[in-house]
Order: sequence, then structure tokens, then C-alpha cells
Amino acid sequence: MKTRLGILLLLPCVALAQTADEKQATVAYLRSFEAKAGGFLPSAKASTPSLRATSSALRALKYFGGSAANVEGAKRFILACYDSKTGGFADTPGGKPDVLVTAVGLMALVELKIPTEKYEKAAISFLMENAKEFEQIRMTAAGLEAIGKTCEKNKAWIAELIKQKNANGTYGEGKNVARATGGVVACILRLGGKADAGVIPALDTTQLDDGGFGIEESDLETSYRVMRTYHMLKAKPKRADDLRKFIAKCRNADGGYGLKPGQASNLGATYFAGIILHWLDAK
Repeated sequence: MKTRLGILLLLPCVALAQTADEKQATVAYLRSFEAKAGGFLPSAKASTPSLRATSSALRALKYFGGSAANVEGAKRFILACYDSKTGGFADTPGGKPDVLVTAVGLMALVELKIPTEKYEKAAISFLMENAKEFEQIRMTAAGLEAIGKTCEKNKAWIAELIKQKNANGTYGEGKNVARATGGVVACILRLGGKADAGVIPALDTTQLDDGGFGIEESDLETSYRVMRTYHMLKAKPKRADDLRKFIAKCRNADGGYGLKPGQASNLGATYFAGIILHWLDAK
């Protein structure tokens, strides 16, 4: 009886950790999207790589212990997406640059260890001129953080975001509090601002029954936004093991992850799973 009890007590801990074989399967899943000439396809049906897919795949590979088969090809692809006329990046070579992709482009340069000095000034100017909506500002903050730079609008953006703060330091209303708080607080921190002391206890109360974070139900993207705030504040969810269990439920037989349990795998969701697990493992 004691032996059986001991085994039962160990089972939950084993289930929370991804095995070496599972990591290899995830790496194989990610590499299946790699284009021969370099870069990663956004889906199995796509014929052309995209910058966003390439960035997600590269970072996910790192967190699952792998790397791109053609790193030099990935570098050439990312640089081909840069538009010297505007200073921005497009999702594909020759495409129209936009704010979100430009921020991702800066992060991709850093991920691939490509010197950023040649692109920084023009890219920052493009971001400052075109970032208007919150998602654009949020991604701009991520891009600036990646290259270790600030811009003239940092303080103004922080001031505008703080105006939306709730009394307990959170953001948003009702079921959207977790997602809004995760996104806004991380953005403020990346821009050089501060978070209220009550943010972490408040976020702990938003964790759903299945361990994830979401609006109506848990999803990996919202969980990622919330976990970035926890990580930046050097904290972890009160029910961290339950979050691990939720992530495990999002894993599919192909080695990839869907945004929610039962959904098809995709590169973005697999990246979210990888970085959340990385943060949960951080000491």
C-alpha cells in the first residue's frame, strides 16, 4: 500500500514536466515549417515564409532546446523584409511595413544576433510615427526593449496608460482584467515605468479553474501576457502547477500546441507554451 501511495504521489509531478522525447517532438514540429531557403512558413499550406512566423519559430525552438536548420537563411530572410525607405519591416520581402511587424523584426535581429545599429534609428522613427493604438504601442515597447533603446514617446505613452488604471493597480473590467492587466503592465514596465504592489495579488485572483488565464475561458495567448507581467515583477502565479497542467492540455500529438485544449497546433501557440514554461522554470 505504501509503495502504491508513493507512486500516486509522484505522478502529478511527473505529468507537469515535459519529457526529452516530447521536447524533441516539439522541435521536429517547429522545424517542419522551415523553408529550404530560410525562414519559416506561417502554416503547413503556406508557400512563402513570413517574418512573424520566423520570429515565433526561432524563439520557440530556443525554449524547447532546438535551433533552425538554416540559420544563415533565416538571417537573409529577415533582412530581406527590411524596407530602407521607411525604416520598417514587412512580413514578407517587398511587402508593406507596419508597426507590429517592425517590432517583431527588431526582436528577430536580436534573436539571430544580427547587429542592430544599422537599423535602429530608422526603425525607431517609423515606430514613433506610426504607433497609435495600444497593441501597436505594446509591441513597440517590446521592440525597444529587445534592442535596449528608448524613444521620445516613452514617458507620454506611460502617462496615457496609467490614466486607465484601476484602484488596485489592474487594468480592464470584468472578465477582461487578466488580459488587459497582463498586456498594459508589461508594456509600462518595458517602457521604463513601474507597477503597483497590488498587481500580483490581484492577478492571482483572475486565474481560472483550469489553471490558465483568459476572458471567457483560458487560452495560451492571454496566459502569456499575464505571465510576462509575473516574470517582469519576479513573481509566479499562486497556482503555478495548475498553469503547467493547462499548458499540457494544449499540447497535441504532432508535438505542437494549440491556443486552447483541443485546438490545432500553430507556431504562435507553441511559442507561448515554450516561453511560459521557461518562465515557470526560472529560479
